[in-house]
Amino acid sequence: MINIDSLDFEKVNGLMPAIIQDANNFQVLMLGYMNKEALQKTLKEERVTFFSRTKQRLWTKGETSGNYLDVVDIQQDCDDDTLLILAKPHGPTCHTGEQSCFYRKDFKPTKNLNFLNDLEELIISRKKEMPEGSYTTSLFTDGIDKIAQKVGEEAVETVIEAKNENHSLVDEVSDLIYHLLVLLVEKGVPLQSVVKNLEERHDK
Repeated sequence: MINIDSLDFEKVNGLMPAIIQDANNFQVLMLGYMNKEALQKTLKEERVTFFSRTKQRLWTKGETSGNYLDVVDIQQDCDDDTLLILAKPHGPTCHTGEQSCFYRKDFKPTKNLNFLNDLEELIISRKKEMPEGSYTTSLFTDGIDKIAQKVGEEAVETVIEAKNENHSLVDEVSDLIYHLLVLLVEKGVPLQSVVKNLEERHDK
């Protein structure tokens, strides 16, 4: 994720600002401070740990409330003296019960842009837990042939709706994307791999 030795802790008297951003919707959740030990603990446990300036000790976010911040990625800025941490929050981040510490002005996170990530995680959990009565469970039970068949059917129905200019095109596209996600999960291919592939093609 990051090379601690490349960071300049001395510039800010041993403490470095760390901006926490929700990995699901990129909402800024909070600002904390880390010393080298706090960052080392964060990297080792993959949960955000700060240095508390009031308590003068390491403080893992959520150690009391249970609202931990699971680390997804850590980046440093151009001056090597500030951190940006993408994390998945376990519940509200702010001690007031708000999702973000920056709640005093109306903010609408772009969750819709990241809903596919949430849907992928739900499908993965369905495959792992296989709850009874779930349509997704039935697809995994039937296996890859059935899943691939459904992708084909939904693709054909999407084409038909597109040519007929009917109002159900959005429904058909949604069905197609859902079944494609099930197919990816069944084959063990992360959605992020597809996104990365599209990004690489876009750069060419």
